[in-house]
Amino acid sequence: MNKSTTIFGIDISKDSFDVWSSELGHKKFSNNLCGFKDFKKELSKSSWCVMEYTGCYYQQLAMFLYQKGISLSVINPLVIKRFIQMKFQHNKTDKSDARLIAQYGSEQKLNPWIPNPEYIEKCKDLHNTVAMYFKQSTALKNKVHSFESRNCPRIILQSLKRQLTHFQNEIKKLEGEIEHLIKEYEPGMLSNLLSIPGIGKKTAMVLISSSNAFRSFENFKQLSAFYGLSPCEHTSGVSVRGRSRITKKGNPYIRKHLFMCSFTACEHNQACKALYNRIVNKGKSKKLALIAVCNKLLKQSFAIAKSGVPYNSEYRSRLEMQ
Repeated sequence: MNKSTTIFGIDISKDSFDVWSSELGHKKFSNNLCGFKDFKKELSKSSWCVMEYTGCYYQQLAMFLYQKGISLSVINPLVIKRFIQMKFQHNKTDKSDARLIAQYGSEQKLNPWIPNPEYIEKCKDLHNTVAMYFKQSTALKNKVHSFESRNCPRIILQSLKRQLTHFQNEIKKLEGEIEHLIKEYEPGMLSNLLSIPGIGKKTAMVLISSSNAFRSFENFKQLSAFYGLSPCEHTSGVSVRGRSRITKKGNPYIRKHLFMCSFTACEHNQACKALYNRIVNKGKSKKLALIAVCNKLLKQSFAIAKSGVPYNSEYRSRLEMQ
């Protein structure tokens, strides 16, 4: 990025987005195609737009700018939040947020945003819907169990069971569509991941879709941090000795899949079994050992995806040892 680059900070919401730059000042546009075109008139070849990825509201504008050849960075909202706190900014308005996002862009190194392939975005939307249905079906199961344990009107139980059946059928349909997309675009990667003892089909598919087929990460540590499985130590001097925990900042739906896989991996995956036994024999908790197995499965998955070869228990690739 050269000194002539003009940074445009964008704070986007459902119906509109606020823009701030040193040349333009503050302006507000509608979050629709007409607003996008009006904003495009203010840009030049030396413009660089910076925004947060907030829900789904940023996607249309980001894709519009990308297709028009405008330089663009999409930043994690937590990074922007910490930057604003560092600047001791107490006011919270769309205008001030846009200005501080622009300031972040002028002070930090920016990476250009590249959209995920369309099939990955479809899989992510499908998985999010499955996770929502799964949560609702679990609540229904608990309610049915509660009502069956006492004298509850039969009509209520029948209604709950119908709803439960409906959610289960919808989950099967959506998971079938995810499998169809993955087998169409990433058949080799899916097959290779399934060769890892402990990794099931559902887990392999969610790993592919959530990681952009592992293209969004340069190493295993980034992947572990993204899923919230990296350890977080809390110590300071001699008085603060906090208990180390995983960050849990990633998607809990994915962590749940990996945690369930860890039980099977401890029996059938020799590397995971050895790791589990080594940690337990040191007197550590079984839950801690299972979390370590989850990370081991992620490391193996990353290595297999990057190498493009099936799992071999006798071979440890350089990628897995990173």
